[in-house]
Amino acid sequence: MTAAPEGAGRTALVTGASAGIGAAMARTLARQGFDLVLTARRAGRLVAFADELHRTFGVAARAIPGDLAIAQTCGQIVDALTRDGIAIDFLVNNAGYGIHERYYETAWERQRDFVQVMVAAPCELVHHTLPGMMKRGYGRIINVASVAGFLPGIRGNTLYGASKAFLISFSQSLHSEQRGTGVHVTALCPGLTYTEFHDVTGTRSRMQRLPKFLWLNADRVVEEGYHAVMRNQTICVPGLQYRAIVSLARKLPLRVAHRIAALR
Repeated sequence: MTAAPEGAGRTALVTGASAGIGAAMARTLARQGFDLVLTARRAGRLVAFADELHRTFGVAARAIPGDLAIAQTCGQIVDALTRDGIAIDFLVNNAGYGIHERYYETAWERQRDFVQVMVAAPCELVHHTLPGMMKRGYGRIINVASVAGFLPGIRGNTLYGASKAFLISFSQSLHSEQRGTGVHVTALCPGLTYTEFHDVTGTRSRMQRLPKFLWLNADRVVEEGYHAVMRNQTICVPGLQYRAIVSLARKLPLRVAHRIAALR
């Protein structure tokens, strides 16, 4: 007798789902039988992607376009799901971007929106979905952080590493709190990954000068992240090269690490 897919009868919510790691995660979850709720800013692209997943994998796939930089968006998504009786069993907080300018050179509104997307929105979505997961005795939460969360902050990305360090610590706390409840929490911490991220931030040409061995593909990142949360692994750093970098960063004296970061 063939076992039912892991996601049969369950629903996953993926933010930033229209491209990159978010899209790869949505495909993996659909392949595992999860119905999907996808959210991202680009409505046309998101709807087309949801239709593609439905046709390819036979799962329900709903697109809810929205901008997580707007404080009300998370609540609107949750309200829409509640009205339709949809419970979230698997949450992937993936939406994110970077601001590649020095902190004091940017308008506060840009930094405020960044914090809303990178910190406040993941926290709010976890807060809304976690009680239901606990009640049902099953839940999976992946907070997509970054290797940058383990490293000293660098100039021109002032809040990026800080936001990812927050997600790592947040995930660790949630993981401890949820021990024995059936809810698994993992911080997925990729390094450089081939996605549209660097096109959106305008850093593609500069990033392409970095050695090829540093680059991962989104499918590999997602595969490792998916298996990590299923094992209830607190932190997942895909790629041997990045596990080595994180290990080294933790051993360097702080003043040396900061000097290296300042060379950028």
